[in-house]
Amino acid sequence: MSIAANIEKIKSEIPETATLVAVSKTKPNEAILEAYNAGQRVFGENKVQELVQKQEDLPKDIEWHLIGHLQSNKVKYIAPFVHLIHAVDSFKLLLEINKQGKKNNRIINCLLQVKIAQEESKFGLDFDEAEFLFNEAKNLGFLHIVGFMGMATFTDDQAQLKNEFTSLSNFFKQQKSTNPQLKILSMGMSGDYHMAIEQGSTMIRVGSTIFGERNYN
Repeated sequence: MSIAANIEKIKSEIPETATLVAVSKTKPNEAILEAYNAGQRVFGENKVQELVQKQEDLPKDIEWHLIGHLQSNKVKYIAPFVHLIHAVDSFKLLLEINKQGKKNNRIINCLLQVKIAQEESKFGLDFDEAEFLFNEAKNLGFLHIVGFMGMATFTDDQAQLKNEFTSLSNFFKQQKSTNPQLKILSMGMSGDYHMAIEQGSTMIRVGSTIFGERNYN
């Protein structure tokens, strides 16, 4: 199937209220333009250098999301244009995003990354840390926490996936009940987005199901 057909299929499977982030990391501009010409406007990159280059080269109405682990010293490169930073996982990073937001005179939207997976390799905050950082962020004038992001364990165990997604969904609902500015629950990728949507995800990050398997060479 073509990139356009893949996008159409995924969009037919998720509610209209859910946002599809096309994960374009390592993909050439031609592939991104094919998705763009099919109506896709939201793209996710995980490396700052690659994101900056693509933002320069590609249409200016693309909404760029930084979805990977972000180092504080790289925030300045994306602060002028990034639409959403998905993986904020420390107070140090929050402060730097706020500082760069101020320099660029814009409020930068962010998600706090919560660790719901069993794997040691995954980044993220526990629920208490996420709540603490969320409250601290309210004092910062140049960033908004608009939701939470989580990555489930890489497993075929549907019960485990459901438990992990449900834990974050419950936390999101609990925080949203007193903080209506929370709009985004970003969870679900190519292998598990159906389950994530069932558990309340409002944003999915899909790469290989749109563009084909990733080339790491």
